[in-house]
Amino acid sequence: MTEQAVTAQVTAATNVDPNEIAKFAALAEQWWDPNSEFRPLHDINPLRLNYIDERVNLPGKKVIDIGCGGGLLAEGMARRGAEVTGIDLGEAPLAVARLHAEQSGVEVEYLCIPAEQIAAERAGQYDVVTCLEMLEHVPDPASVIRACAALVKPGGQVFFSSINRNPRAFMMAIVGAEYVLRLLPRGTHEYAKLIKPSEMAGWARESGLQVCDTVGMSYNPFSYRAALNRDVGVNYMMHAVRPEAS
Repeated sequence: MTEQAVTAQVTAATNVDPNEIAKFAALAEQWWDPNSEFRPLHDINPLRLNYIDERVNLPGKKVIDIGCGGGLLAEGMARRGAEVTGIDLGEAPLAVARLHAEQSGVEVEYLCIPAEQIAAERAGQYDVVTCLEMLEHVPDPASVIRACAALVKPGGQVFFSSINRNPRAFMMAIVGAEYVLRLLPRGTHEYAKLIKPSEMAGWARESGLQVCDTVGMSYNPFSYRAALNRDVGVNYMMHAVRPEAS
């Protein structure tokens, strides 16, 4: 085993929060129920899927989804013609993802492996890397972003999403969504782990990525409608590219 691979395994082993894994494992069976606590995820999934597809033209692309959970995005990209790998550290959500893909006749490779480890094993093998609603659940998001940058080919594209860290986001994404409207289980998000767009962009650039676009994403809990806009005050997505070698 190379020194790089050993370093990746050590980093991966420490960049895990068991409490975060347990949160989503407890909800795994509800992942594909559009009327469950995952309804907001079902409602925003077509929006984020379209955002990605419009920029990369998914058919024929080799894609890896980091923190795939129960497979909503991974399976959606596969349905659009991409060759998809989904990775997660939760065995329960992965079991649900595998079962749903099998029942739906959709082919997705699902692996229980840290981002840092697969980045050491498959560096530069993917046209597209997605890492959505995951970075705010790990101790070291910058490490995951470095792994994403390592996984994508030169000229390839990377997509991140998270929740901004400010008083408005705290009131809407945590107090409102988790405690008042109960759209999400209480404790799903911790304010200190939320990520400002400037922080994410900085980590992306430090990893050798070029940020192309940052877009806000709003969700109306009463009409169940999601929309993209330029307000990144709460939820947002970021599109980056790994420049071609000069």
